[in-house]
Amino acid sequence: MPLMQPQLTDNAVTVLERRYLKKDADGNPVETPEQLFWRVAVDIATADRAYDPGAEVEAVAHDFYGLMASLDFLPNSPTLMNAGRDLQQLSACFVLPIEDAMESIFTAIKHTALIHQSGGGTGFSFSRIRPKNDRVASTGGIASGPVSFMKVFNAATEAVKQGGTRRGANMAILKVTHPDIQEFITCKQDPTVLTNFNISVGLTEDFMGAVEAGQDYQLINPRTRQAGRTLSAREVYDQIVDMGWRNGEPGIVFLDRINRDNPTPALGEIESTNPCGEQPLLPYESCNLGSINLAHMVRETATGAEMDYQRLGDVVARAVHFLDNVIDRNHYPLPEIKDMTRGNRKIGLGVMGFADLLIRLGVPYNTEEGLAVGEQVMEFIHAKARAASVALARQRGAFPNFDRSIYAGGEPLRNATITTIAPTGTLSIIAGCAGGVEPLFAVVFTRNILDGQRLLEVHPRFEALARERGFYTEELMENIAQHKSIQELGDIPEEVRRLFVTAYDVTPEWHARMQAAFQQHTDNAVSKTVNFRQEATPEDIRSVYMLAYRLGCKGVTVYRDGSRQEQVLTAGAQATASAATGPAPGQHITPRPRPPVTRGATYKTKTGCGKLYITINQDEHGLCEVFTAMGKQGGCMASQAEAVARLISLALRSGVAPESLVEELKGIRCPSVAWENGGTVLSCADAIAKTVERHLTGGASALVNHGHGDISDLLGLCPQCPECGGTVQIAEGCLVCRACGYSKCP
Repeated sequence: MPLMQPQLTDNAVTVLERRYLKKDADGNPVETPEQLFWRVAVDIATADRAYDPGAEVEAVAHDFYGLMASLDFLPNSPTLMNAGRDLQQLSACFVLPIEDAMESIFTAIKHTALIHQSGGGTGFSFSRIRPKNDRVASTGGIASGPVSFMKVFNAATEAVKQGGTRRGANMAILKVTHPDIQEFITCKQDPTVLTNFNISVGLTEDFMGAVEAGQDYQLINPRTRQAGRTLSAREVYDQIVDMGWRNGEPGIVFLDRINRDNPTPALGEIESTNPCGEQPLLPYESCNLGSINLAHMVRETATGAEMDYQRLGDVVARAVHFLDNVIDRNHYPLPEIKDMTRGNRKIGLGVMGFADLLIRLGVPYNTEEGLAVGEQVMEFIHAKARAASVALARQRGAFPNFDRSIYAGGEPLRNATITTIAPTGTLSIIAGCAGGVEPLFAVVFTRNILDGQRLLEVHPRFEALARERGFYTEELMENIAQHKSIQELGDIPEEVRRLFVTAYDVTPEWHARMQAAFQQHTDNAVSKTVNFRQEATPEDIRSVYMLAYRLGCKGVTVYRDGSRQEQVLTAGAQATASAATGPAPGQHITPRPRPPVTRGATYKTKTGCGKLYITINQDEHGLCEVFTAMGKQGGCMASQAEAVARLISLALRSGVAPESLVEELKGIRCPSVAWENGGTVLSCADAIAKTVERHLTGGASALVNHGHGDISDLLGLCPQCPECGGTVQIAEGCLVCRACGYSKCP
């Protein structure tokens, strides 16, 4: 039987070639996208033989191939990468236990390294670790607390590259009643630490009630389980809000709500989630995820476009079969994970392309009708997926822990959980659709291709409407590409503008309401980013947190536009506010003269344009000048570096605090990036700034971004894609470049 040819965009092919296809020793792909889908389909189909020795595996493989090659459904990335290969680790997410004992902590670190090496991400609760300065009876010493151990996990993650294709990612959760909760809330205030962690505060119903009532709440020592000091619930809540406003972390998860939906409470309490927060798991559980492309679930009729529920129901049933087979074909990194995962057989079927679906239906995202479509579609998916799980249970038996679950005595189920809305950053690029349940990132964007050429990528439905209605021009498309929104462009009809809203146009309240609409019919949780404009206030963040709580969400992730780039600058401004004041209106500053003799040091560093020698001198008032000299390369880069150094010298002798200059210049990047001492130097300006910082700290290694051994981690400070220079999107808890396919879901 001939295989259908997948209709892949150029971006999809690029993503598959870079991250998914088999490669030879020189890194060249040795399989095609068709061969990848067939490899995965054959491997997953063979699981049928375990239940029926006479199963027609080839027919099942063709069915699974069609499911993927049509781009109607795609499993999570580890399945696409590893099925049918030596590694055969197919799960995306894991949760590991951490008890209050040194042996448990370092066993968890070892297990984390094994999981990251196999291509998975890990979640942890640090809530059982005794607080800082607590007593350690065995040594007579004092404890260092959860945050200190998080740094050890972070360093271990930095040393392990996931399967050569994915970087390690972690989730850290600390219960709001832990005595170290305030240190945890602010632990990522410095963006160069804990770079391999997402963090979330585990909130309880009692805590949220105390926030609403303006009451204090008690902290609980996890070692003694005794109540200790009290804190103002609103003050702690305000700290969470403030950090969320500054850099998007910590997120929040509602632990009591998650445990109300725990299908196997007899096996333990859920204390953590996977790295992006959508998959709550018991200790040693893993989950296998996949997503349906809703953009394909529409049919044209005489009266217009409508949902194709027959096609959607068929895809749901086949996808549940596929994901259940993944559990049996999976090679688990630890025997404990194998036992727990096969005991509960959790799967997470979700969606992508929801924004495209709404556009096809002619329904704006941020409307009551848009919410209704989301809720109806997810209700249908959940019902059909549950029915498919029941049908599998009749053929194969219920999940082994069924009799110890909340379903005991009822209709047998094959899977303890069935639905999850997971991030689809890379998968949605392969499928050629919008990510998850997010609105569009952009209507038109620029893709950089080889030899410096730029190619405009226009949303296909928008282009079709523009040509059909006669307002398409290349100039208009170029103009749209320069904006985050089309709402102010009068050349576009109002009803078209209303339909093609982007994440920038959708208010935070609509983001939260859409998340809640999907959560109503999702077993696990919904990965979604609530986007805020740059001018949003902490009060705006506070109100959305409370709205998400009241609407029944299981957690919230927020991102204020530009906040992660601003964070270092904000800290620098605060640090130097008392050191210098600006001139009065109309008054000018005259730089102090350079003394005849100065003292200083010269530093050598690598840049993408060659070696750069940086001399920093000071006089009796402090730093007064910077000189630069390039190696043999010289030329234009040397002149630019000299210009930067002269302006720094002028600013220093004019009384500008050097810390402010450092923070203004750090993070500036050019196309040529260099690696120095395991970190990165983004440009000559970046090198100069880091060298000045190094000089200020007495020669301590500030020359590189600590913890940024991979250039992808620099995106917290720089919104450019490290591979093509385009703009990255922060959505579903992930970083995605729609221009070239780069993605990072830590």
